[in-house]
Amino acid sequence: MANLRALYPPIEPYESGIVDVGDGHRVYFERCGRRGAKPALFLHGGPGGGIAPDHRRLFDPELYDVTLFDQRGCGRSTPNASLEANTTWRLVADIERLRAAAKVDRWLVFGGSWGSTLALAYAETYPERVSALVLRGIYTVTKAELAWYYQFGVSEMFPDKWERFQAPIPPEERGDMIAAYRKRLTGDDSAAQIEAAKAWSLWEGETISLLPNPNVSAVHGDGRFALAFARIENHYFTHNCWLEEGQLLRDAGRLSGIPGAIVHGRYDMPCPARYAYALHKAWPEAEFHLVEGAGHAWSEPGILDRLIRATDRFAGKGSSAARSQDWLYGEDGLPS
Repeated sequence: MANLRALYPPIEPYESGIVDVGDGHRVYFERCGRRGAKPALFLHGGPGGGIAPDHRRLFDPELYDVTLFDQRGCGRSTPNASLEANTTWRLVADIERLRAAAKVDRWLVFGGSWGSTLALAYAETYPERVSALVLRGIYTVTKAELAWYYQFGVSEMFPDKWERFQAPIPPEERGDMIAAYRKRLTGDDSAAQIEAAKAWSLWEGETISLLPNPNVSAVHGDGRFALAFARIENHYFTHNCWLEEGQLLRDAGRLSGIPGAIVHGRYDMPCPARYAYALHKAWPEAEFHLVEGAGHAWSEPGILDRLIRATDRFAGKGSSAARSQDWLYGEDGLPS
């Protein structure tokens, strides 16, 4: 374990701002690292999770020029928790707008969980704009994946937490938990909306890591975070993220020629490993790492190690040049 790579030291953005992307949405972005170094884009999870300071630390600041942004309706983007004009393909268009603003031709795209979904959608639409992909916690948003997490599957592993997830929903509506939650998350009863948002958010926050993590629970239990996270995530999953069934794996051939790394925890509850393995088979150019003793969260030591090694490698940093310092892990209570 002593040789596991960890986060780079904390860093502040050298630039940040707001971009009006249209449709009433204003998106917060920041750039960090060394201006003019290898361009990279970080895509957060959720949908609706937002970026956090430790996400900047996944890249060597001397070798990368990283753009991070809060996707529509979450984090510091406004209007908060808005579902209007908030779709996968509008986010893909936002990414292109940010790329053009950054004046880069191609960039490495890093995404985990929902971020992996969005990264694949973007890369399959604009393969010529992607120099490499680093993907973690692969999620392809098939009906089977949604049912596994929100209907039957993970419920069998976490019966106590599943009971709390079901609690805001009357028994007669539990046959379609996504639909039942949507009714409350988009309803006029603000108390019921907050109750549902916290229950939805905590279900995820308490099942993403191999071992319980109170920091994750605290983040996901925060009312403002939970409202945007639950409303946007439920909105996307209600619409299957505006993807055709099996689309991302079907179109994986479009990634041909793009190098990459696929990192997935063996015991990832939200995102079953079979889909990461299927992507590995469909996209052989990418390294595939199925991490033992790990769940879904990027901050789990074995997963984080592989992610840092991947970003180092794509910046041309050989293993012999790896830092010898044992950087301390940052707080791992962050949205997935």
